[in-house]
Amino acid sequence: MTPELTLLVWSGILAFVQMLVAVAGAQMQVGLPALVGNREDLPPILGWAGRARRAQLNMLEYLVLFAILVLVAQIAGKTNAMTLLGCQLFFWARLAYAIVYVAGVPWLRTLVWLVSAIGLLLILLQL
Repeated sequence: MTPELTLLVWSGILAFVQMLVAVAGAQMQVGLPALVGNREDLPPILGWAGRARRAQLNMLEYLVLFAILVLVAQIAGKTNAMTLLGCQLFFWARLAYAIVYVAGVPWLRTLVWLVSAIGLLLILLQL
């Protein structure tokens, strides 16, 4: 497996871990019975748990773009040092983004999001 595909798998694992953190936070706030129900009239999830959920949803949005770019680069035979750098920037910035977002650090969160977007752009420019 190429390094780019390995980082895609690790990004999927990161998305899964983020989902577990978000669910744990929601369960702590509203309780398991509310979460296993149909979730109508569910109270808002606040604080770090709400931020964990928003970070997880953001990861899912960008994971789709990342996967498309990595898979197209693989299929087209366009992987190189720049696509690897883009994948590394994306993965490590997304890990930092998850931590910083849950911690509630707004400006730093935006900065690490920008780094992950630069990673996507580096891959795109190789196609």
